[in-house]
Amino acid sequence: MTIPTATYRIQFRNGMTLDRAAEITPYLKKLGISHLYASPIFTATSGSTHGYDVTYANEIDPAIGGREGFDRLSQALKGEGLGLILDIVPNHMAASLENPWWRDVIEHGAESRYAHHFDIDWSRRLTLPFLGADFADALEADEIQIKADPTTGKPALCYHDAHYPLNPASYAGRNAELLETTDKRRIADLHDQQPYRLTCWRDASHDLSYRRFFEVTGLAGVKVENPKIFDDTHRLTLELVRSGAVDGLRVDHVDGLADPKAYLERLRLEAGPDCYITVEKILGAGESLPADWPVSGTTGYEFIAALSNVFVDNDKLGQLQTAYEAVSGQPVHMPSQLRDAKLLMVDKNFAGEFATLVAQAKNILNTETEKPRPSEEAIRAALRELVVSFPVYRTYGTQDGLPQESDAVLAEVVNTINSSSHVPDTDALHSLQRILRSGEGQAAYEFRTRFQQLTGPLMAKSVEDTLFYRQNMALALNEVGAEPLPHPYSVERFHAEMTERRDKQPDALSATSTHDTKRGEDARARLYALTEAPELWAGAVKRWQAMNAGLKQALDDGPAPEPAVEWMLYQALAGAWPSDLETTDERALKSLEDRFAAYVEKALREAKLRTNWGDSNDVYEEAVVGYARKLLSPENEAFLKDFSETLVPFIKAGLSNSLAQTLIKLTAPGVPDIYQGSEGLDLSLVDPDNRRESDFEAFEAQLAAIDNSDKSDEWEASGEAKQRLIATVLHMRRELPELFSKGRYLPLEVTGDDANRVVAYARTAAEDALIVIAPRLSTQDNGNLASLKAKISLPQELSKRGYIDVMTQTKLELGDTLDVEQSFALLRSR
Repeated sequence: MTIPTATYRIQFRNGMTLDRAAEITPYLKKLGISHLYASPIFTATSGSTHGYDVTYANEIDPAIGGREGFDRLSQALKGEGLGLILDIVPNHMAASLENPWWRDVIEHGAESRYAHHFDIDWSRRLTLPFLGADFADALEADEIQIKADPTTGKPALCYHDAHYPLNPASYAGRNAELLETTDKRRIADLHDQQPYRLTCWRDASHDLSYRRFFEVTGLAGVKVENPKIFDDTHRLTLELVRSGAVDGLRVDHVDGLADPKAYLERLRLEAGPDCYITVEKILGAGESLPADWPVSGTTGYEFIAALSNVFVDNDKLGQLQTAYEAVSGQPVHMPSQLRDAKLLMVDKNFAGEFATLVAQAKNILNTETEKPRPSEEAIRAALRELVVSFPVYRTYGTQDGLPQESDAVLAEVVNTINSSSHVPDTDALHSLQRILRSGEGQAAYEFRTRFQQLTGPLMAKSVEDTLFYRQNMALALNEVGAEPLPHPYSVERFHAEMTERRDKQPDALSATSTHDTKRGEDARARLYALTEAPELWAGAVKRWQAMNAGLKQALDDGPAPEPAVEWMLYQALAGAWPSDLETTDERALKSLEDRFAAYVEKALREAKLRTNWGDSNDVYEEAVVGYARKLLSPENEAFLKDFSETLVPFIKAGLSNSLAQTLIKLTAPGVPDIYQGSEGLDLSLVDPDNRRESDFEAFEAQLAAIDNSDKSDEWEASGEAKQRLIATVLHMRRELPELFSKGRYLPLEVTGDDANRVVAYARTAAEDALIVIAPRLSTQDNGNLASLKAKISLPQELSKRGYIDVMTQTKLELGDTLDVEQSFALLRSR
């Protein structure tokens, strides 16, 4: 197996085609990339912006160039000596009429040849929750009619532009007659004869007959655990792997699958031993990737979380919390806030999935001879506590019960519940534990599977898409893969996590930005610096609140925005603020305003406090988004000037953090993954802002001119320094593959008055060694380590040797210690 030196993630669509990607392969080679890492390329719904809504898994999307475009990209990559990693989506497909399999299921119901390709409960009619109102109301409003399907010519139930096919048995021989009818009763009767029910989108949370991806009813779960369905959905993927056109696979949302291990074993068997495979998997606190999964590791969200240990000032985090509580008027108590978010998800957003679990558990327990049997209410209460108390995404039980590691997780959850103030009926709780652990029979297996497929989405939507938009003390910590509960941040913890990473998944991807992160890596790097100066930040927020008080509105349900949201707005804006923005540049301000307004609307809805996606509070949203827009109005000159000046030390510290973060990603255990455009400064906001097409012509020109650039503050602020660092280190990684893929990770001891402001480690393999020194906590000196009083102790294997500074090519001899003298240093043995 060829392990990538570095990957470069490309988001297809939004202007990026296969031919466009082929054009930039020479640039990727010059940057030092070994593998292009592609977002899903298979045919998706019309106008898809991401490709995860696949409609045909065995066709490359014509919208991005089709098979011919893919072949040209493959040829271009091979010409530059680059590999290709594909992002595949086994968990779900688009529940769209454009999906021929789904359309066939709608038309033929349980008799469809694809009826069991999707995870559908066929004990009832298929629900299609795509109406804007109840069926009866939509029919009465003449929104539902019988019309000829423009594609097939057959009669269909037409709702606006959607034509839902009729089951042939329901209209046999009556085509012309049906097409002429406008009788609502006849239309309703015809609807009742279909294998599906058209329902309101609002009903999906409590009335859905198929498994969905998270809360997205437009994405239906696929049963890839069935060997035939695996074959049907992976035919082209495996063809491309076996032909050598594809070198690796990224498995999307592996935790959504019924049996991730069995799926990955089948994928490994079919793809062969040389295919590089990673999985999108969020690891909880203390959780490791199952050792028996035949993969190289995760896609690297845990690496983002590990980096926070380097850049957060743990000693001052308490001061930031105090300041946030004073401004917001709300105490920070993450355990209770996490519980509230999870309860909301269980009781409302996933009410239907939860009700199914309750019914399954009740049926299992009712067939047992043991007395007394728990009541349905006792089962519901116990099950509710179980799913709410889970500290990780899921366990990995199979037909045989839970493996040892998963059993330990479940036991911990039960113990936590029993020692809490929310203890349910203990008989019901332990009965559920028994079924999950070792319950025999098909019913127990199905319950175990459904339970595991619910706890993951519940965790994701509770933490990433609710809690992290409600609790805004430090936005840098509200990131995908971050731990929702507080813990001490320290360099020692970072070293421990990197040592474990080297031992357990040295070939996993190391991410800092992705298409799913809440903000760009350099916005996060800047916001880390707020933890170093909580008094400065809190004072500024209070000042800005006073300056902009006239922009707020008094609504019936409170001020808009409320103080906690104001804190969030100023912090999010600080992260996205362009380093070179002139407050008199109206065009630049307008561009930022539009991007920021879209972010604010999404943040408010994700928080689900005064508005949400399913029931938007338009008055509140307009007030807060209007406030956000007016912050950036050229007329708000005094605020813009104050805001810009206040950000200066945070911007400088953020640039230092950016380079340090990049250096660590390039040299720590793992395969560095560069998200498109993040070789420059990435100050993007959450999607869709982070999926904009990058200016590759500018990046290529910048890389070509870097050696002649003036190494000034502007050079660093423009992102040129970051791009040069990436290119330099990635080419070194190509020269020393063994050092990075198999080399040891050695934390280095730092002493002196400023020891806490430096992180240092070494990578060693055979005769090769690399010493890495990076700054942290840089608001005082902008990351210039020359003034720091710190020394690094070198162990015997590193001392008394000659080195060369990788960035400057300066040669030096080292003894037993090394004085910290540079903003960052990368010393390679010679």
